[in-house]
Amino acid sequence: MGTITMIPAKRRIGSRVVQDEVPKTRVAAYCRVSTDTDEQATSYEAQVEHYTEYIKKNPAWECAGIYADDGISGTNTKKREEFNRLIDDCMNGKVDMVITKSISRFARNTLDCLNYIRKLKDKNIAVYFEKEGINTLDAKGEVMLTIMASLAQQESESLSQNVRLGLQYRYQQGKVLVNHTRFLGYDKDEDGNLIINKEEAEVVKRIFREYLEGQSFYGIGKGLEADGIRTAAGSSRWLNSSIKLILTNEKYMGDALLQKTITTDFLTKKRVANRGIVPQYYVENNHEAIIPKELFMRVQEEMQKRSRLKTTTGKRRQYSGKFALSNLVACCHCGGFYQRTHWNIHGRKSIVWRCLSRLKQKYSEVECHSRTVKESELQSVAVKAINEVFAKQDSYLSQLKANIEKALSSTNADAVAEIDSRIAALQKDLLKRIKQRQDCDKLGQEITELHERKYQLQLDDAEKDGTRQKISDLKAFLDEQETQIVEYDEALVRRLIERITVHDDHFTVEFKSGVEVEVQG
Repeated sequence: MGTITMIPAKRRIGSRVVQDEVPKTRVAAYCRVSTDTDEQATSYEAQVEHYTEYIKKNPAWECAGIYADDGISGTNTKKREEFNRLIDDCMNGKVDMVITKSISRFARNTLDCLNYIRKLKDKNIAVYFEKEGINTLDAKGEVMLTIMASLAQQESESLSQNVRLGLQYRYQQGKVLVNHTRFLGYDKDEDGNLIINKEEAEVVKRIFREYLEGQSFYGIGKGLEADGIRTAAGSSRWLNSSIKLILTNEKYMGDALLQKTITTDFLTKKRVANRGIVPQYYVENNHEAIIPKELFMRVQEEMQKRSRLKTTTGKRRQYSGKFALSNLVACCHCGGFYQRTHWNIHGRKSIVWRCLSRLKQKYSEVECHSRTVKESELQSVAVKAINEVFAKQDSYLSQLKANIEKALSSTNADAVAEIDSRIAALQKDLLKRIKQRQDCDKLGQEITELHERKYQLQLDDAEKDGTRQKISDLKAFLDEQETQIVEYDEALVRRLIERITVHDDHFTVEFKSGVEVEVQG
């Protein structure tokens, strides 16, 4: 047996017995409502007031704080800032007990609920659910909790399904729901209808106009930033993707494509692009347009045109709108574009344009011996071509007239109307089949194909409309210009010239109106 040593008690002077003071239990309350309506806001305030008084009434408790999330869903804890702060304080030893109204107030996600309960239980922190009368430190607490949390999750899933069905019904009726808080150019009236915000609409019009004038996404964005114009979200920085989203948003021409994205998981709230997963609904003339449909379709046609740009080897070529000449100067030998570059020969610096196939021979599969052209010479060629048309405008007017007649010769209006009629008939049949729970795949496929056919016809008309506009632009220039131009003008070149082809001893300047002029040099 080991040695045992007794440690005697210390003798205390006097007869007082000092009793250790029992520390109070630090109790925190958590409250939450899911929406921002006035009724729910009242519920939120009532919960805060209730728990403040509830904790004060118990002399063994002291308030460790009231944590309240207002207007945030309980299916996912990631966005609940106050909830996350409560858990952090519990982990840091600032809270001994948590009280909350019910399991559904704490979390409607079974996995989250149980994970956090067990996490707190490891720290010997109880969570008390008032409505269910469950204390998580009781022996039966976790069994009851699992059952109740599962029911809460089913309730949330059922609610999510009902909301989804309600939205689909609204979509079928053509009722549009748009979040206008980050929608440049529009506000909402008292009835929830989209109305134009005139100041923001001017920014939208500017973006569309500059794109058709030859600017790139990047160039448009930099111009907006330089003028101190902010995005719909209030950012001073314009991303290329933001500009593209505006240029491709059908709502700016008064239409609305509904259900572009869908929620795939009601717990994580994850949304994905709706690529045929569920039906989409296209509502035409839903609200007042900022951009005319013809102009909107011209932008889509121009976007497709830029996306088809290729090098001489067939590889995709990036569009550049930095300089007016960037996408205008072409090589007569290989068909490639010229690129702006800096030369420095024996200390003499100059800016020249060279064919990409020759400039980047190392990466090109085509051998090209086209000439190098000074930028000043190309600018002079553009000025000479414009002045040539101005000086001999009478002889060019007949060609312009012929080009206008050609552009006006045919449209796809009748074909588009016929497709609209067919889509309307199929749509009625589709809704009947949906209500009767019949197979709709074949009908849906036909409607999709008709929409694609209609879109291509509209692009074709947009191209013709663009040609008419380009002809009108040249005619308007000739009418408004009193004398020949004396210096190179970037904006004018973007507006009037389509292509400058470099030959060995001359240049061919093709105007957007279809007029061609040869310039020696």
